[in-house]
Amino acid sequence: MDFEQTVRVPLDRVGAVIGREGATKRSLEAELGVKLDVDSREGIVTIKSEAVDKGNPFIAVRVVEAIGRGFSPQRAKRLLGDDITLEVIDLRDYAGRSANSLERIRGRVIGVKGKSRRVIEELTQCNLSVYGRTVAIIGETSEVLLASGAVRKLASGSQHRTVYSELQKARTRRKMDRMILWEGTSPEAVAEKVGTLEE
Repeated sequence: MDFEQTVRVPLDRVGAVIGREGATKRSLEAELGVKLDVDSREGIVTIKSEAVDKGNPFIAVRVVEAIGRGFSPQRAKRLLGDDITLEVIDLRDYAGRSANSLERIRGRVIGVKGKSRRVIEELTQCNLSVYGRTVAIIGETSEVLLASGAVRKLASGSQHRTVYSELQKARTRRKMDRMILWEGTSPEAVAEKVGTLEE
């Protein structure tokens, strides 16, 4: 079965899809078993594959989308891993038509000197890209859910401190779950260990 799908990429991100002297494009084609046709004038990338089972055209679509949303090709290639997903949040859902509101919300998600984005990335092990009117997130499915929730809360006006605290609690719960699962440790002992780690 032939596969063909187009992805619209912002014009200033077309170069990132192609790479220096076409290096990124060739690398993606080789790793994902697809053919990329790039229309530099229109910002349209067509992903083609002779057979879905011979390549990874669906992942190729997501990788191109990720590069278009501001990720470097290296970070976008995280999507080749198992249980790694991409979510794109449109900030206009929170800002409406106001350019000033959009800029304010972007600023809240990024934080002073990038602190907010950095904290979310550290506590979820996700990668965030704030580009234009969107925030894109790459990471493990469960972690993307947490990062997405944090971004949406910030966009809705929640205090940074509150959002960070919720992420920290979720991180602690995940540590406890992993220790119980892999070490066979009792929940009480785990709670004591994690409490010590968090102090």
